[in-house]
Amino acid sequence: MQSQVPLTRDLVLIGGGHTHALVLRRWGMRPLPGVRVTVIDPGPTAAYSGMLPGYVAGHYSREELDIDLVRLARFAGARVVLGAARGIDRDARTVDVPGRPPVGYDVLSLDIGITSDMPELEGFAAHGVPAKPLGPFSQRWATYRDTAARPRVAVLGGGVAGAELAMAMAHALRGRDARVTLIDRGQVLDQFAARPRRKLLEGMAATGVEVVERARVVRVSSEGVHLADGRLIAAGFVAGAAGARPHGWLEGTGLALKDGFVTVDARLRSSDPAIFAAGDCAHLSHAPRPKAGVYAVRAAPVLHDNLRAALSGRPLRRWRPQGDYLKLVSLGGKSALAEKGGLALAGPLLWRWKDRIDRSFMRRLDDLPKMDARLPAEVALGVREGGGEMMCGGCGAKVGRDTLGAVLAGLPSARKDVESGPGDDAAVLRIGGARQVVTVDHLRAVADDPVLMTRIAAVHALGDVWAMGAAPQAVLASLVLPRMSAELQARTLAEIMATAREVFGAEGAEIVGGHSSMGAEMTLGFTVTGLLEGPAVTLAGARPGDRLVLTKPLGTGVLLAAHMRGEAAGRDVAAAWESMVRPQGEAARALVRAGARAMTDVTGFGLAGHLWGMCEASGVAAELWPEALPLLEGAEALAGRGLRSTLYPENRAAVPGLPESPRSDLLFDPQTCGGLLAAVPGGGALPRGAVEIGRITEGPPRIVAG
Repeated sequence: MQSQVPLTRDLVLIGGGHTHALVLRRWGMRPLPGVRVTVIDPGPTAAYSGMLPGYVAGHYSREELDIDLVRLARFAGARVVLGAARGIDRDARTVDVPGRPPVGYDVLSLDIGITSDMPELEGFAAHGVPAKPLGPFSQRWATYRDTAARPRVAVLGGGVAGAELAMAMAHALRGRDARVTLIDRGQVLDQFAARPRRKLLEGMAATGVEVVERARVVRVSSEGVHLADGRLIAAGFVAGAAGARPHGWLEGTGLALKDGFVTVDARLRSSDPAIFAAGDCAHLSHAPRPKAGVYAVRAAPVLHDNLRAALSGRPLRRWRPQGDYLKLVSLGGKSALAEKGGLALAGPLLWRWKDRIDRSFMRRLDDLPKMDARLPAEVALGVREGGGEMMCGGCGAKVGRDTLGAVLAGLPSARKDVESGPGDDAAVLRIGGARQVVTVDHLRAVADDPVLMTRIAAVHALGDVWAMGAAPQAVLASLVLPRMSAELQARTLAEIMATAREVFGAEGAEIVGGHSSMGAEMTLGFTVTGLLEGPAVTLAGARPGDRLVLTKPLGTGVLLAAHMRGEAAGRDVAAAWESMVRPQGEAARALVRAGARAMTDVTGFGLAGHLWGMCEASGVAAELWPEALPLLEGAEALAGRGLRSTLYPENRAAVPGLPESPRSDLLFDPQTCGGLLAAVPGGGALPRGAVEIGRITEGPPRIVAG
């Protein structure tokens, strides 16, 4: 048997800019064995700057603007850390990301773009919005565009970015008694020769943009922009587009900088040979160039090759960027200006050309090669009937309810100090005068990030203790890591244990030991004990008339299955991760205070399977209201396309009689870190975010859809 290549090096990409996006695509086509890749970015998507004016003008939707980093990273086999890097410790070779343990690296690359924030301008932080980063800007703009009664907009900065934004805003607000003003301390568009500058000024005049030149802004207020000569430019939306500004935290890295930008050589390597940089955050010391997306895109092949070379001990390539490039400037409507070498043309045909270039770039990052999941021509009997699909992670990898139940039914229960054994969420033990619950859970990884996966596994393991109404007490960890070098083992274990201590500690539980080993893939498990102050809340107490309450939305199974196949939107996957890591301790305590008679956490058997277990144990029936079910964004649409977790068929077969529709099918979707399902008598206050999804009715045990 061919052994798995051990992981020996960590490559960390900070930022999801255009260069890193293209590097990830290339990496996915030809990964370097032995390298673990990590992408750090504040959000699951990165906005493409080339299409921002078109979005602001209304020519593109918000979704068309986004590069899906989560999906792209999945294709590249990279883990995603959703957070903003705030520092680099070059001695320890770690990256500081607030809210999580440091991220270790052997080779690191920066592509974090720029900001157009104006911290030195009085009032801008409170009343203005920088045009970069693009994500927050686009959200603020959409809100103002849709709600302003008499729009008044001011754009600070008379370069190409400011002019494009001003014309796009004027186009979007046409016919609404709007006023858009472009303000610059010097002459607007002074980087252009006379002919293209004249055409751009004509374009602004045609869209109704007022230009204010040689004006010093002294402050921004709720009224608008205040100039040094006493004038007030009335504005309810003030956009900052005054040039490229580096992110301030780079000053603390100790790297050689030029005006705050990371200085790199012809190989895109910084003053630290383990750190590279590209895109707008980099200063090309060997060939200084203006900040423009064309250089970021064309640097990608060289950066990709040099990162591989640095990780494998090979010589690095040199890169010399072109001296000039064709500039395509949007003119608000579906018209554009093309300029190169002082020559300029303008018109609708040029906008269509720009649109084709931009859409082609986005297609490169969206139309990723599909994973070949086809079976070989010759397989053993039963393989094709079983589907032969890629096995899901998390609770989608559990053994089916009927199979597991048949095995557990044969286990003896002879000890008198064991009050309940297999069948409920946790066993209840009597120790002297105390009563303790104990449970064990482990998960096949649903995310490559050890920190995220630890949060998911810890919350999942705590679910059984919360469902019994117990207070978490002690924890044993059981960890299986993929084959890796001793240094990467140390980094990974440090991340896992620091995260586990945080999650369990927040619930008053202490890690008291555990076991670790290496295997084919990451698997994290925890054994958790809890203490009961009163009777355990079991599956057996539900009564007719009780409300059925659910504390989290459904859909993690189908979303994770689709993510594994590269067919889920990154923002939906990120929302599913956020739901999974949300603790349920406070919700459990609130349900107990509300008098919950029966309770369980919804995991691998799906909502229907876990409710069926409650009905059987309590001797009651249940009525579900499918239209009341809370669902994760994207889950119902994916179910409608026929996407399913591998455990779905067994879950549906175990609870017959329920309708078939995309929404009803999610009743059988295996949940990882699902919510609590409780039977609660009427009248009590429910936890925040909990939803009533049905009621308990007279038996015999069955589930109907109401």
